[in-house]
Amino acid sequence: MVPEGSGAFMDIATIIGLVGGMAVLYGAVFLEGSGIMQFANLLATVVVIGGSGMAVLMRYPLGTFISATVFSLKQAFFHHHISTRDLIDQLKQLAEVSRQQGPLGLEQVQIDNPFLAKGVQMVADGFSADAIKQSLERERDLQYERLEEGHKIFKALGEAAPGLGMVGTLIGLISMFAHMEDPKKIGPGMAIALTTTLYGAIVANVIALPLSDKLANRAAEEANHSSLIIDAILMIRENTSPKLVVEQLLSYLPLHSREVEEDRQAA
Repeated sequence: MVPEGSGAFMDIATIIGLVGGMAVLYGAVFLEGSGIMQFANLLATVVVIGGSGMAVLMRYPLGTFISATVFSLKQAFFHHHISTRDLIDQLKQLAEVSRQQGPLGLEQVQIDNPFLAKGVQMVADGFSADAIKQSLERERDLQYERLEEGHKIFKALGEAAPGLGMVGTLIGLISMFAHMEDPKKIGPGMAIALTTTLYGAIVANVIALPLSDKLANRAAEEANHSSLIIDAILMIRENTSPKLVVEQLLSYLPLHSREVEEDRQAA
């Protein structure tokens, strides 16, 4: 049996980064001696979050925007990470099963990775190498495009938020200047002006842009792993020896890691 993760897990780095970033901001407010409620402002929230969301929505069809956003958030916060080394080990075991029991023996192996499971099932069902390659490459490319779409959406949100923060600042300044005769209204107007700038910076630099980069990295990682799986599946179909399968797949590791991995596999 090939050990494999069962489903998706919370991405600890995403959680720590988001919660930690907010905690640092809260700590800065606490150290300054202010209360967190001093920074709560409905106008700033509406202008920055609502305005940025609408600006990004204008670039996409409604259905694409909603589905890409929901899919991207799931991918950012829930993900079962597996290292390239572990994946190579799993594929080596599959090659050993196929070599010893034949393609039909692969049907008895429990595999939780949907992409890998599909490739293994196609081998067991006797599909041609071209059919397997075309099907898996198409699925790999579509998954990459979905993640890339989410990356673009959050990047656009990160680019729009500071601009909308500046719009809120201008609204606050206009309000302040319009009530210069009333000193009591000058302070609140200036507070609104500065709060919207703060909100724009937070949404862009603590939330949207980090999520955008996370999705871009995830897209590259999944595309790399999918390509590795495709190469392995095609070799398994040709009944390639497990040792040769591993040697071919080691090219997916960084150069400085290959010698260590070769020694480990030899042992």
